Amino acid sequence: MPIESHSLAKELPEYKEEIHLLKTSDNHFKKLFDEYHYLDREIEQIEKEIVLASTMEEEEFKKRRLLLKDTLFHYLQKSQNQRLAESA
Repeated sequence: MPIESHSLAKELPEYKEEIHLLKTSDNHFKKLFDEYHYLDREIEQIEKEIVLASTMEEEEFKKRRLLLKDTLFHYLQKSQNQRLAESA
């Protein structure tokens, strides 16, 4: 099975512009984004068997990444809605 990237821009392409804006203007978002990106790289390294980890560790990383993705998604929705409301 091919190993896929789960980068946030690939997972949520409709928020690509919002991701960029928040990464450069919101420190809390950037911290969450960086953690997501770190976990995504770690999981990819584990799946490629470059880094050794137990199945339990890999699953824990995937759960954390999914939780962060959900948190970031809601953050992006809220930010985009606020920007749209302000421009109306």
